[in-house]
Amino acid sequence: MTTWVFEGTVLPAGEATRLTFGPGADGERLPGRYGVPGLVDAHCHLTMAPGANGPVLRDAEYAAERLGELADAGVSAVRDVGGNRDVTLHLARTTDDSRPFVLAAGRFLAPEGRYFPGAYEPVAPEDLLAAVEAEIADGATWLKLVGDFPEVGPDGPIRGSKVSPSYDIAVVEAMVELAHSRDVRVAAHVNTDHVSDLIRAGVDSVEHGTALTERDLAALGARGGAWTPTLCASIRPHPGETPEQASRREARSEYLASILPLAERYGVRVLTGSDVVGTVAAEIDLLVKHGLSVEQAIAAGSTVAQEYLGRRGAGNLVTYDADPRAHPDVLARPAAVVLNHRRIG
Repeated sequence: MTTWVFEGTVLPAGEATRLTFGPGADGERLPGRYGVPGLVDAHCHLTMAPGANGPVLRDAEYAAERLGELADAGVSAVRDVGGNRDVTLHLARTTDDSRPFVLAAGRFLAPEGRYFPGAYEPVAPEDLLAAVEAEIADGATWLKLVGDFPEVGPDGPIRGSKVSPSYDIAVVEAMVELAHSRDVRVAAHVNTDHVSDLIRAGVDSVEHGTALTERDLAALGARGGAWTPTLCASIRPHPGETPEQASRREARSEYLASILPLAERYGVRVLTGSDVVGTVAAEIDLLVKHGLSVEQAIAAGSTVAQEYLGRRGAGNLVTYDADPRAHPDVLARPAAVVLNHRRIG
């Protein structure tokens, strides 16, 4: 086994250092003068692919391809927040040093008519706690609650329909209490002011969160919660969007740029997530464009996420020829990738 040596600046701290990967103290030098100790995709769907009427679920082969792409991009850890539970929970239960580490939430928890038809099996309110027990029994360390969603027809979400809470808040409170009693955390998809109720109910991580307020950030941060804005999904232009839709998207982008810089002040951990449409590198770039410093954005995609998800440790590194602090676009072009002590790219 070859020993690889990195000599350069490790971000986000910006410290000059020498790192070795392999059995010896000396070896071949890794290309690149700047490094990040592994990227983290904290909102990923390994088994979801675009379909005619919204996302559809795919199989283990598709997930393996996605993990390979993520590894090549320098991602060392993935939090899968909903998909084909048979695939993702198996990945979470097994150890494989040839791929990124996987944390998984299993299935999407949403009632009938409250999510993409091709991507989930509905869970009625009276069945929610039993579904939670089943996910935990099969290895879920996170649960994915669809907190709100538009009305859904046979062809998917109905554009322009009202976005409403998926479950009564009392049911959500019972779900969160059960999860926490098993040392499992809850990530909540939410895009309306219902986020305030979900935070009071105790959810650990807000996904998307396009309606978060400063007061919400204060409440979420007070208990060390996280926010994964998924800007790649929240503000990207949609094919065929109307002028009205484009205007709403631009207003959403402006609002997020005003609220994101407040997260660190209140102790909220901002995390990077690709969702189904983006990349960690693109998300870091968008976080910078929406008010975070480059150092904060890189930390969101690496050390902050590693600490929050319990993945701190040696063995992973992605290097770059140029300084990402001056050229964030270089994050999409790694010079080398070390995954679990072995160079893979």
